[in-house]
Amino acid sequence: MAPIRYYPYDSLEKMMAHQIIQDLNNRYTAKKYDADKRISPENLDVIKEAIRLSASSINSQPWKFVLVESDEGKQRLHDTFANKHQFNQLHAKEASHTLLLAYDPAFTKDKFRKRVDAEVSSGHLPAEMYDTFMGAYAFAEMNTDEAGNNASWTKAQVYLALGNILHTLARLGIASTPMEGVDPDLIGEKFAAELDGHVCEVALAMGYHKDGDDWNHGLPKARLAMDDIIATA
Repeated sequence: MAPIRYYPYDSLEKMMAHQIIQDLNNRYTAKKYDADKRISPENLDVIKEAIRLSASSINSQPWKFVLVESDEGKQRLHDTFANKHQFNQLHAKEASHTLLLAYDPAFTKDKFRKRVDAEVSSGHLPAEMYDTFMGAYAFAEMNTDEAGNNASWTKAQVYLALGNILHTLARLGIASTPMEGVDPDLIGEKFAAELDGHVCEVALAMGYHKDGDDWNHGLPKARLAMDDIIATA
């Protein structure tokens, strides 16, 4: 018998009716997009600002995002599936937009300095704390090898942004498909100018599912029981 659980809400049903829970229950990984439906400019503005506001360790923001929306850009993205992961290729042209999430494999102290400059100029950080905050770069140094590579650390920051964007899209009622099934080498080649040395190993298709062609749209979520994944200490 499942354990009796206490909810601060009057009932489990009321908790499940919370807007955040409803949004997350409605979110799913789209398998087929309607190529005729586009994300509105107003929603794109919200999405882009949500991307900008994403959290990262020590506010490092060691990333670059490429929003693929033009026919020319979609063709380039389509071409990056030439060698592998063709199961995701259809999204390149059918999704309204695709976001390339890329990390900086060599995030230096000088690059971090630009972030600290922004901290001060925005008023978020008192100027007298500048040198103290620069010391936070030690977190990056702990994850940097002798060749100056800290990709494993910066890539982790990109996934913080990905989670934030997924939730944003859910709130907006926009479908999405996270894709690690991409070719970093060909993306790096086809989008070299936009990526500016950053590496893309995950992308996010965004748009609206095609009615009747998405087999699990609207079906219940398949998740482990709460007791299996959350322990309270």
